[in-house]
Amino acid sequence: SDWTDDALQILDHVTKGPQILVGSSMGGWVMLLLALKRLDRVAGLIGIASAPDFTRRMQDSFDDTARRDLEEKGMYVEPSDYEDPYRITKKLLDDGEHNILLDKEIPITCPIHLIHGMQDAAVDYHVSLEICAKVKSDAVTVELIKDGEHRLSRDQDLARLQYALDAII
Repeated sequence: SDWTDDALQILDHVTKGPQILVGSSMGGWVMLLLALKRLDRVAGLIGIASAPDFTRRMQDSFDDTARRDLEEKGMYVEPSDYEDPYRITKKLLDDGEHNILLDKEIPITCPIHLIHGMQDAAVDYHVSLEICAKVKSDAVTVELIKDGEHRLSRDQDLARLQYALDAII
């Protein structure tokens, strides 16, 4: 909620007119939440390995140690393949439940382009297919990159992102 509110402040006070929102991973969740708050301001969405509702999926995968740490310490430290370990707080998980999207239709009607690597170890590419099924828009493209991983930051991946942006513009 805090990150969505921060993004909302930027959209409302820094930008003018219709915007194309781009979100990667957790930012894809924020992008969808932001679009729902300002449907009239959003011209299109581009999601890269979008991860709405990831807190729910994360909780389902916790072992007993993680569950105990969350209950006793209010936090669990999870190793990361990318940088320092993630500090997962009970506050984040509880707040995530207030922002769940994929259990109902998502009333977004603008053009949407979702790009997802099929070798993504952090967010299963089926999440992009689920987003496609849940949004109201018929103008949805889901682009799966067979050898793509979570970050999709190679030159050829960035070229796909540019193509998606050009198509929405």
